[in-house]
Amino acid sequence: MASSVLWRTLGRTKLLPSHALGRPTGCTEWYRNFWRTSEVFGVAPIKLHMPALSPTMEEGTIISWLKNEGDPVATGDALCEIETDKATLTMDADDDGVLAKIIIPGNTKNVRINELIALMVPEGEDHTQVEMPTETGTPSATADTPADVPAAVPVATSNASSSEFSSVRHVAGGKGHADLSPAVRYLVDSNSLDPAAIVPTGPHGRLLKGDVLKFLAGDPSARTQDPAAAAAPSPPTPVAAPAPPPPPVTHPVVPPAAAEEDEYVDIPHTNMRRTIAKRLTQSKTTVPHAYSSIDCDMDSVLRLRKQLQGSGVKVSVNDFIIKAVGKALKTVPEVNAQWTGEAVQLLSNVDISVAVATDKGLITPIVTDVPSRGLQNISETVKELAGRARIGKLQPQEYQGGTFSVSNLGMFGISQFSAIINPPQVCIMAIGGSRILVEPMEDGHRTKTVMAVTLCSDSRVVDDALASTFLENFKENLENPFKAALL
Repeated sequence: MASSVLWRTLGRTKLLPSHALGRPTGCTEWYRNFWRTSEVFGVAPIKLHMPALSPTMEEGTIISWLKNEGDPVATGDALCEIETDKATLTMDADDDGVLAKIIIPGNTKNVRINELIALMVPEGEDHTQVEMPTETGTPSATADTPADVPAAVPVATSNASSSEFSSVRHVAGGKGHADLSPAVRYLVDSNSLDPAAIVPTGPHGRLLKGDVLKFLAGDPSARTQDPAAAAAPSPPTPVAAPAPPPPPVTHPVVPPAAAEEDEYVDIPHTNMRRTIAKRLTQSKTTVPHAYSSIDCDMDSVLRLRKQLQGSGVKVSVNDFIIKAVGKALKTVPEVNAQWTGEAVQLLSNVDISVAVATDKGLITPIVTDVPSRGLQNISETVKELAGRARIGKLQPQEYQGGTFSVSNLGMFGISQFSAIINPPQVCIMAIGGSRILVEPMEDGHRTKTVMAVTLCSDSRVVDDALASTFLENFKENLENPFKAALL
């Protein structure tokens, strides 16, 4: 209580002796400003962290900030654009206030979730007096720093000696071949050569394949001078020592003729590509894949599609396939499941993930409740979702989940293929292209159009008998579209 009375006294009186706090005379204004705690202690910030905008997101890219420092912010305002492993989304504000400090700028990649990216202050506070916390980002974010330097390898400073720099390069490159192209590395390793003994003529001192071939041909200009060997005196040769036998003649291994130098371009991984690689590797190495294939007669579907087009209804073969899969999942619900590790969950909803290729990778928007949708509705939904998927405008709920996947490469001329399951789903159907077959009959023969279908299933959940039952039901639906009421 005594200290609070003293503070109030400091804020009010103009006659307080200056020696009371060791300040010079005439410091009344300083006493008043002492009470303006934002200028002395700073304003407590509202911390903004990198959000997890999808279940598989581990890091993201801050593309741009939609607010500037000092801009007022209302709840629900879009603060910045973030590229996740699936799409580009906005981060919205949860509080009213003022954007005080942008810690991680736009165009920054590999920002880990929960990493501090910005600070806000409450309404009415001076944003320039925001108190900076000790956590101001981590080395995971890469905007201007090199991303290819391993954390365990020290980076040589400007005053490092050449020997120190060489030791760093040796650690990073293993045998010292890190900067060699595959063709040069093959020549060096095949002939047990030391790259340092060959004069490089490529840009920035790079060793070319032609340099190695000249060295192998015995060209003196291709051989470097070893300063240590030149400076060291030659050891005396015993007079009575017999001359050693000549070494056996070996023929250098020369690969087939190729271009003078193999060039390459590094394409940085996008968040989507990195996540796809991780999930596919995990699926292929932990899920026991089984494959079952069947041919489906497509003549009835093609005739019906032509009739619908004549009536102004535009649908694709893939729309018929999605509808036939949805009805088959209702008939064989054991396939409409997912593996959790603790149990096999049979799902009541039938939501089909449809693979769509984009410039950044594969994404699977979801057509929900397929059995209750009409064929035209499925067609319109797929077109709308695929269009927004290609420009990165899908919302998380439009590509997260799904109970079964369909991947169709028939339009690309692929006759048949196998796909990788998308866990926790237990099946993905791989659709190949159509082909014409000649079928023998009693009175001659007939031609028909058939399509190859491969069911890729998790054998922990779907055994061979269950996979066969599902494929037979799917085939029946597709070959009899009117009977199966695919419309």
